[in-house]
Amino acid sequence: MTEAREAFGERLRNLRRDAGLTGRQLAELAGWHSSKVSKIEYGKQTPTDDDVRLWCIHTRSADQVPDLIANLRNVETSYLEQKRMRLPHRQKQSIVTEAQTSLMRWYEPVVVPGLLQTPPYAEALLAMVLDFYDDPPTDLEPGLAARLERQQVLYRGNHRFFFLIGEQVLHSRVGTAATMLEQMDRLLTAMSLPRVVLGIVPTSSDYRTPVMNNFIMFDTRMVQVETTSAELTITQPSEIALYDKAFHRLKDQAIHGQGARAMITAAMDSLRSDHDPHT
Repeated sequence: MTEAREAFGERLRNLRRDAGLTGRQLAELAGWHSSKVSKIEYGKQTPTDDDVRLWCIHTRSADQVPDLIANLRNVETSYLEQKRMRLPHRQKQSIVTEAQTSLMRWYEPVVVPGLLQTPPYAEALLAMVLDFYDDPPTDLEPGLAARLERQQVLYRGNHRFFFLIGEQVLHSRVGTAATMLEQMDRLLTAMSLPRVVLGIVPTSSDYRTPVMNNFIMFDTRMVQVETTSAELTITQPSEIALYDKAFHRLKDQAIHGQGARAMITAAMDSLRSDHDPHT
């Protein structure tokens, strides 16, 4: 949160400097205490929407008001620690968000997207996550139930889904071999759903997009990015545009349709071969 406020303050500071104003001059124009400008610029104080509007008026940058206010709200609400992310009531909030979305675009480089996970796969994955974060095992059952409840959105309403997964997803072992085989069969089934598109980005693809984490796009209004320590919610239009660009680049590199089915089938055959006692 502190880093986000500092980054926002630096952006406002650059607008002031571009306008040729000192901090004291801007404070006088806006009718503020002389220290308010420096506090905002160095992340010590969070400005209000009206503060941002006045800042832009006096720095002759009124065209940036919508983007800055979206960024300001992002600063205040974007950071959600991993512990809070996994709480069942937080998962239920996701159900509401997903139900309000017409087009969901989801990129996962390592594991199967949550909406496409089988119960055994989801259970094994969540158990690993709880162990990593030293959470109590009693959180497993309610967390799993909430995650599986979210999947109902695939079959209700007129939502559309575009999933992109890295080829590594087919080989990242979650649970047993039987769990993985069932999960990959689930991917094949999901591809037949009328409003679902699944693409696979081959590991041999050129590195053309600076994306290291998964991300989910909810129409063009919001992006969620999951890191090791937190979930970030992004609402700033200029940042959403970057994720839109990233998704399109990854989509262009992905294999779809019969080619994607062939990749999944090949991974299943390889898994069976590795665990066949007669080979």
